[in-house]
Amino acid sequence: MSVSTSVRIARIIQYLDAKYGKIDWWQGDIDEVLIGAILTQQTRWENVERALKELKRQGLCSIEAISLTNKKSVQMAIRSNGFYRIKTERLKSLASFVMGRYGGIEGMARESTRGLRKNLLEISGIGEETADSILCYGFQRTSFVIDAYTERICKCLGLNEKRSEYKKLFEKVLPLSALSYQLTHAHIVEYAKEYCGKKRCGECSLKILNE
Repeated sequence: MSVSTSVRIARIIQYLDAKYGKIDWWQGDIDEVLIGAILTQQTRWENVERALKELKRQGLCSIEAISLTNKKSVQMAIRSNGFYRIKTERLKSLASFVMGRYGGIEGMARESTRGLRKNLLEISGIGEETADSILCYGFQRTSFVIDAYTERICKCLGLNEKRSEYKKLFEKVLPLSALSYQLTHAHIVEYAKEYCGKKRCGECSLKILNE
């Protein structure tokens, strides 16, 4: 008898929770999470950390500061990050949106999750993964993050859904809690870095969940 997709998703969540448990992952303030969500696009986290450290050193690690600072200064601060010119444009667009539409982070926090996600997706350079990262980690909203790692693991386990469907499936199975969403996403990333990124497919314990 075939196992339902929801059951397979639940097995992934349970297995990874048993393997990794509670881990500290992305504990920055809201400004740092918003900025980091842009910086982490197509680059390693180590590069993001270096860029964030330099932004802090220069007093630029806030949405308001980014909005008031010229592009050249932002570029120089995040130069250690990949695609720093493109990401400067995206940071400026995000900062302009936050300050112009909401007057700052506090105003943004009063927006509904659905409304905020819709508005974030209208910003150039912000896709679903970045928007959901901002919502889940920055504003503690129950909007699960689906990234390439999640899709890869699910496909390896015989699932073949669209990204939007994976999001619905995980949100259906998980408790309605931002912390649960954060931990499960963190578990997936850690597992993928340990096995998928190093092509240790033969050692993948998740495969037994598909049997």
